[in-house]
Amino acid sequence: MEQQIARQKEKTIYLLMTLSTLFWSGAFIAGKFSVKEFPPFTLTFLRFFIASAIIFIIMIKVEKEWKITLKDVPVFLTLGIVGMFGYHVMFFMALKYTSAINSSLIAATNPLMTAILASFFLGDKMSYKKIGPVLLSLSGVALTITGGNFKEVVQAGLNIGDLFMLAAVFLWAAYSVLSKKIGGKYSPIVLTAYSFISCSIILIPFVIWENPASFIPSSTISGWTAVFYMAIFPSVIGYLVQQHSIKIIGARRTMIFVNLVPVFSIILSLLILKETLSPFKLLSSLLIIVGVYFTNRLGN
Repeated sequence: MEQQIARQKEKTIYLLMTLSTLFWSGAFIAGKFSVKEFPPFTLTFLRFFIASAIIFIIMIKVEKEWKITLKDVPVFLTLGIVGMFGYHVMFFMALKYTSAINSSLIAATNPLMTAILASFFLGDKMSYKKIGPVLLSLSGVALTITGGNFKEVVQAGLNIGDLFMLAAVFLWAAYSVLSKKIGGKYSPIVLTAYSFISCSIILIPFVIWENPASFIPSSTISGWTAVFYMAIFPSVIGYLVQQHSIKIIGARRTMIFVNLVPVFSIILSLLILKETLSPFKLLSSLLIIVGVYFTNRLGN
């Protein structure tokens, strides 16, 4: 009986994690719609102001020790600046200049970048058996950015949107490493909630500088729908499901689902944004997904 319950829990988690990867993929599509109406600082602020309000309410209901001291403030400010402010401003800047397919493929290398940074700053040794999959994924990123035409890229330069996405990946990897290094004292939901709040506070002067009065009146329902989608589904629901999944099936099996994000992103980009998938883009996506999959699968 207990085994049947455990199996049923696993099946439910697999379904929920698949939905979460679909939500995360949808953020690339929603981002493409919303960057047309909101500048990056305001867009990041709106996403995390809404997400902060929701996740804070959830946190005080499920966590007994959710209050922090003044001594904790620098920790959460650092996480808010690096992971939320830095990553998402770069993310929205990327979507202004590059395709949702490109940005999602580059974002898929997050686990690789995190593993590389962790090996330098946390002393997590990267085994020799991981080097092959890492190089495989990096070659996929190179194909994604260049489209296979290296000569033309040398002459014309790289797409600035792809460079913004690479910067975003680096910042999120740094956030993951920082969270692991200083987060032992806090539960994941406390770390996330206060990082969201810190990000929202830090963004206020930048939002004022962007002068919301000049663009808010002309914003549309579709633009606001995209903002609320990103705040609720990828940021709050996706995060909570991921944390629950880690408890039920473990971190490594949970991370394997991340490989579905570029797959869903490509499908959604083709269907909704009418983006094109060239042979080189298809090859690069396969290289990235296979590389990331085996990097996670092989462990340390």
